Amino acid sequence: MAGICTGRVVAVTGAGRGLGRAHALAFAAEGARVVVNDLGVGLDGSGTSVGPAQAVADEIAARGGQAVVHTRDIATSRGAASLVATAVDAFGRLDTLVNNAGFLRDRMLVNLDEDDWDAVMRVHLKGHFLPLKHAAAHWRAEAKAGRTPRARVINTSSGAGLLGSVGQGNYAAAKAGIVGLTLVAAAEMGRYGVQVNAIAPAARTRMTERTFADTMAAPADGGFDAMAPENVSPLAVWLGSAASEGVTGRVFEAEAGRITLMEGWRPGPTADKDARWSPAEVGEAVAGLLTRAEPALPVYGAR
Repeated sequence: MAGICTGRVVAVTGAGRGLGRAHALAFAAEGARVVVNDLGVGLDGSGTSVGPAQAVADEIAARGGQAVVHTRDIATSRGAASLVATAVDAFGRLDTLVNNAGFLRDRMLVNLDEDDWDAVMRVHLKGHFLPLKHAAAHWRAEAKAGRTPRARVINTSSGAGLLGSVGQGNYAAAKAGIVGLTLVAAAEMGRYGVQVNAIAPAARTRMTERTFADTMAAPADGGFDAMAPENVSPLAVWLGSAASEGVTGRVFEAEAGRITLMEGWRPGPTADKDARWSPAEVGEAVAGLLTRAEPALPVYGAR
């Protein structure tokens, strides 16, 4: 297969189903050799199975591509390190890392158990940090050896992390943390030939088709399936290719046929007294700032 990723080696976490599967197939269709990582867990993170990852690897092979399976836990240092090692051992290199693995344990904050908070933070945030850490160390070593890579990392945030989402405090906090991690990694790793960006997809997956069942349903009339995960993958593939040279530290929202460059926290209206404020004065100043500010976007699910 030939395409914009011909010759590149791509590792995709959580690639057994949903968005990860769509990404893995799309990268392979553009010529990449793919490491398909998936634990094969349930929606809540329970259980394991090699089946989903193997099925995707088999599908890539059936289409004439090359893929290997990785089923270790990338939220552990050993598992994340072995993801990089698998790519290098199987294909001699690693060019692109797509951090995608995740699951949900939704609760309203007053009902959210500490274990549910920790589990979601672990798989989403730690599960991004550790593969990124080990891939970055590999690429830094390559650069120091005179083999500066054209490496790419695509992290997966969410509209929940950018705007908030009722009933998803743990998930939204983790996805917001991924944006911060993306910005830091882009700033730190650029000198070694590594570009780091994040996508915030809206698509039908096991996680979203229950939470947002009505909006995620496929059209009954056979028209354009706006929520198909395959709609997001072209952006991931382009960001993961050498063609994206110079694009780093950015967050893109992708939904249906729409791509939006997200603009995060920026200085807005300012009041400066040039001296210490009293609490009463602060109230007056904030009221003035709010009248000059852009309206806040609504939190998902807010009433």
